[in-house]
Amino acid sequence: MQLREVLADPALASRLTPSMSLIEQLLRDKNNLSGVALANAKALIRRYVDEVTEVLRTQVEKSTVGELDRSVPPKRVFRNLDIDRTIWKNLTNWSSEEERLYVDRLYYRHTSRKTTPQRLVVVVDQSGSMVDSMVNCTILASIFAGLPKVDVHLIAYDTQALDLTPWAHDPFETLLRTKLGGGTDGTVAMTLAQPKISEPRNTVVVWISDFYEWRHQELFDSMAAIHRSGAKFIPVGSVTSSGRGSVNPWFRERFKDLGTPVISGHIKKLVHELKTFLT
Repeated sequence: MQLREVLADPALASRLTPSMSLIEQLLRDKNNLSGVALANAKALIRRYVDEVTEVLRTQVEKSTVGELDRSVPPKRVFRNLDIDRTIWKNLTNWSSEEERLYVDRLYYRHTSRKTTPQRLVVVVDQSGSMVDSMVNCTILASIFAGLPKVDVHLIAYDTQALDLTPWAHDPFETLLRTKLGGGTDGTVAMTLAQPKISEPRNTVVVWISDFYEWRHQELFDSMAAIHRSGAKFIPVGSVTSSGRGSVNPWFRERFKDLGTPVISGHIKKLVHELKTFLT
């Protein structure tokens, strides 16, 4: 109630500093806000989304990418100039009298990477314990949605599933459509995810959850079927900046036996896995 009063006062609301805990409160309470309070809540969410987006985009850009495509001529710009190779190849033009190297050919580094169209299906548990993951993963999905030749689909679930793909490019709009809290039933999300795997060997499915499911065997069997189809299946614990988060031991052991161990909840590891597969 005190937060609602603060949001209704533009002067006080402007002094709030966006944080994950504040964003969680705003997302949970957004349906009870209106007018000035709702506008200020949306402004705070957008500020936080923009700040985290910049951090994650930097991690995506720095992460390992695909192998060099040497069939594409290197772009002849200064930042690609291979100075060491240029000097080595032009040593025959060295003038000992003038102590000067004459360069008649410049050499450039290849920077183009081999890419193939890929489909990325991100499934996120939006139950009460997974708020941090929901925020981080909607932002991460939007960044990958902006990469060339990557077809991103986003599904959120608790006891019901919601296909957020139309808004995957905009994490702010995506988060406004989420309904955080409630129980967990991954089978409803699987119903939406399976039809999206039309070309298994060209698809990666990232499933982010703590995997505390009540229909655990049924869900795991469906996940194992995705893995056997040739699609890349990546189970991920809660995605946070700290990497902390518990995972149902029952699922952890079975994923390990399947050959798809649960990735640590640290978001940098997920970024690395996705970049390696998609580029």
